[in-house]
Amino acid sequence: MFVDRVDAGRLLGARLGYLRGEDTVVLGLPRGGVPVAFEVARTLGAPLDVIVVRKLGVPFQPELGMGAIGEDDVRVIDEEIVRMAHVSADELAAVEARERAELQRRAERFRGGRVRIPLRGRTVVVVDDGIATGSTARAACQVARAHGAARVVLAVPVAPPDWTERLGRDPDELVCLETPTPFVAIGQWYADFSQTSDQEVVDCLRQAAALSGQPTGVGTVLPRNEEIDVQAGPVRLAGCLTVPEGPRGFVLFAHGSGSSRYSPRNHFVATALNRAGLGTLLFDLLTVEEEVDRANVFDIELLARRLVDTTAWLHALPEVQGLPVGLFGASTGAGAALWAAAGPDAGVAAVVSRGGRPDLAAPRLAEVSAPTLLIVGGHDEVVLELNRWAQAQLRCENRLAVVPGATHLFEEPGTLDAVADLAREWFVDHLARAPQPASRPDL
Repeated sequence: MFVDRVDAGRLLGARLGYLRGEDTVVLGLPRGGVPVAFEVARTLGAPLDVIVVRKLGVPFQPELGMGAIGEDDVRVIDEEIVRMAHVSADELAAVEARERAELQRRAERFRGGRVRIPLRGRTVVVVDDGIATGSTARAACQVARAHGAARVVLAVPVAPPDWTERLGRDPDELVCLETPTPFVAIGQWYADFSQTSDQEVVDCLRQAAALSGQPTGVGTVLPRNEEIDVQAGPVRLAGCLTVPEGPRGFVLFAHGSGSSRYSPRNHFVATALNRAGLGTLLFDLLTVEEEVDRANVFDIELLARRLVDTTAWLHALPEVQGLPVGLFGASTGAGAALWAAAGPDAGVAAVVSRGGRPDLAAPRLAEVSAPTLLIVGGHDEVVLELNRWAQAQLRCENRLAVVPGATHLFEEPGTLDAVADLAREWFVDHLARAPQPASRPDL
């Protein structure tokens, strides 16, 4: 069983490692396939795009596909099915017109103004979060081929045992991590198979564009963006460091339980900070071995210690020396961030919490001296009450910002943009007037 789509994507990317260095494009099938494809693209160092396809269903039996369409008027028709089902030219045209309108709407929504990545002559890896019937995956492979792909690889984490027969000759190569028996549904093989939102697809594509040096459609390409090893006391942890030109400060991100340095939501916020001239560091709070013990994920003192050690390490980097550092925490990571920021010599100039659990830092809240912004969704009622309680314990400059209509993960349209705007304004304001960073404390 996979933990979630991020976990599945990392494992699938490792299996596809032999493609690294080739002229490869990774295409995610929206919506659930895109978070998986995001991890695959990062592993391969390849650009990421969506492949938006629409199946053309027989009018009186929509589940039976008589063809598929893709962007740029790509059209694949199964003439035999059309003939056997006695579908007239007018009926086919009506189905196609309806599906093409929906295809265009989705492509514009997901891509956000960026141009489609050319596929001609390249190896194309089509990724989904799993195969059920295989009809959509077949259509995606056919469309990729029609766009000029030289080689089509279909890669998924899980599929039924007979999946190769279902896909036929549409892909050149099939890669699957697990083909369990019995197979009932894709979701049964994920611990977390929650629905992927349109906004999460958009966030993945934006972040992938920024990391690979493509135009993001919303800002400029960043001068430096790299995977690094973070020294946190006695352990080394994997991180993503972004340094804009002439940074005004840096923000260290602490993700929540079940997430990682690849969190698309945190990367979305980080990109907004980068465009405002702030450097960012997203890193894994635990080693791979430590993550096996789920108790570590909720050990706030351990996570806070990692943040304190990493903040000290960050201050020592040549590009950071003398610059203020803030902490951005999500969910349980917010509790760790506030714990780490407690005390006047913490080396933390500002704190922002997104959908956080500041109550987990209850013993240390009164000692936090850094200006603190608590951001909570208006519909995240339980967490909102916990934040109101925590705010009453704080003695530092603080603010509680409630994003109307937002739930815990800020999946609703525009809500994550609101988080990014609030965080950017808070950090730009408070890091700009922060004193010279002090030495690291002990917890």
